[in-house]
Amino acid sequence: MFQFPGVRKVIIWQLLLTLIQAGLIILQAKYLAVAIVNLWQLKGVGTIGAPLAFFALAFLGRHLVTVAKNWLTYPFVENTTKRLRKQFMAKLFDLGPSVVAQEGTGNVVTMGLEGIDKIQTYLMMIIGKVLDLSITPWLILIYIALIQWKEALFLLAIYPLIILFMIILGLAAQAKADRQYAGYQRLSNHFVDTLRGLPTLKQLGLNEQYAGNVYAVSEDYRKKTMATLTIAMTSTFALDFFTTLSIAIIAVFLGFGLMDNTIQLLPALIILTLAPDYFAPIRNFANDYHATLNGKNALTAVLDILHRDTPTDRDALPAQTPVWTADDELTLQHVNVGYETDQTTLKDVNLNVKGFQKVGIIGASGSGKSTLINTLSGFLSPQAGQIDVRGTQVPHLDQAAWQRSFVYIPQAPYLFHASLRTNIAFYTPDASDAAVAQAAKRAGLTDWIATLPDGLATQIGEGSRGVSGGQAQRIALARAFLDDSRRILLFDEPTAHLDIETEIELKKTMLPVFKDHLVFFATHRLHWMNEMDYILVLDHGQVVEQGTPAELQAQNGVYVRLRAEMEGDEPA
Repeated sequence: MFQFPGVRKVIIWQLLLTLIQAGLIILQAKYLAVAIVNLWQLKGVGTIGAPLAFFALAFLGRHLVTVAKNWLTYPFVENTTKRLRKQFMAKLFDLGPSVVAQEGTGNVVTMGLEGIDKIQTYLMMIIGKVLDLSITPWLILIYIALIQWKEALFLLAIYPLIILFMIILGLAAQAKADRQYAGYQRLSNHFVDTLRGLPTLKQLGLNEQYAGNVYAVSEDYRKKTMATLTIAMTSTFALDFFTTLSIAIIAVFLGFGLMDNTIQLLPALIILTLAPDYFAPIRNFANDYHATLNGKNALTAVLDILHRDTPTDRDALPAQTPVWTADDELTLQHVNVGYETDQTTLKDVNLNVKGFQKVGIIGASGSGKSTLINTLSGFLSPQAGQIDVRGTQVPHLDQAAWQRSFVYIPQAPYLFHASLRTNIAFYTPDASDAAVAQAAKRAGLTDWIATLPDGLATQIGEGSRGVSGGQAQRIALARAFLDDSRRILLFDEPTAHLDIETEIELKKTMLPVFKDHLVFFATHRLHWMNEMDYILVLDHGQVVEQGTPAELQAQNGVYVRLRAEMEGDEPA
């Protein structure tokens, strides 16, 4: 936690306030005991007024200090969690889709939303609880030792035993909480995947069958949660039992001391009143420990993302000529790429393209098509190999100049909760209305826009008007039409979720976009290969064949076999 700005100042203030609070606790116990002893000794009512007044002031001051500690801590916690959320979102942007592929969409979303809220609770509680546990019991113990060293020695001896027992239960609770948090991540991923795939599941008639899978994951999470709560309740009961038993033993010792006349009533009452406050910090810490485990796990997960390495040397490619021309070249030599440092997804990729070629990327599911597109877009950095762009060797394609020159169109283009015009002008927000309307026309959106009450001002995206898959792809194409400076087009299975009729209709709109552009088109629909100048055939992360369609047909190898296997995907 010391890496967070401002934490030391908060700890110093918390330390000073905790010292003051411990002193007020001792004064509270002393003056309450004085008032009770005066009553026991049948002294006048007037003799208890001053002790009770001091007791009330100490009692009130003690709780005002708690308020002050929370008041001082909250701004730090609020600023820290805001900063963490911004850093987390910025880091996700820098890391690209690779982190989502590794962690799961639901987990990343949960981490960035609920996870940060849990971190706020954790930070709000942990600093004060740790300092209270580190200071208050020992000041009380020193004061008791000055009154009666035997009881102080017993309290000192019992404390490590309670802590040892709580460590054993705490480790068990930590293991349970870790499994619960992992189950929570799994449940989040299942939930998001189910929502995204629900239309497909319904079309295939598998929605009811998949409901059983969702129920199984939810039930597993419920069991993990109940197991964690069982440990938490057991440890709370055990702690309460041991502390109450210890206080009872102290009371017995003090009773025998009073009977033997080895201790007076006033010091005995002070010790007995302070004994619960001696154990209160560890009880509060233990109770809140279980409440903050999820926050601790969330903080660990968020910091793990923030500490991941991001690409450097993003300006290695000169930015003087961001527009791709007919004379520009891109070369990949012996490039290896992986999502994990110890795993390689793409192996020994060699590729050379020049000018406005149309490059098709085909292969079975899991062959590495999306990984290659993510590498070309700069979302993944090579583990080994050499990349040359326009004669300049670069360590990766996460270059500012390169990213200003391409449009990335995935399977499901993201539509922001904004107007249709804002979504089309994503790359060029300053474009004129006439330019946006012309781009929409070239993308085949004019007829659809004419049916909308507000035209280009219609709100689309999350929580607004629904947009079909074909319309979403046309909006992505309109983005490409609008920004003529982006002459590189990266398509990652853009028609995978469309029926063949919609795909053929969309194809008529897409083909004109390919003119005067360098196109990388990853798909498993082989009819697109007839429009390509060059084809890469991927299999298990390797480029097993590459060449023109005619050359691959003549080789009668993997490409021909793929065409035979995927014949059902070809349109009539």
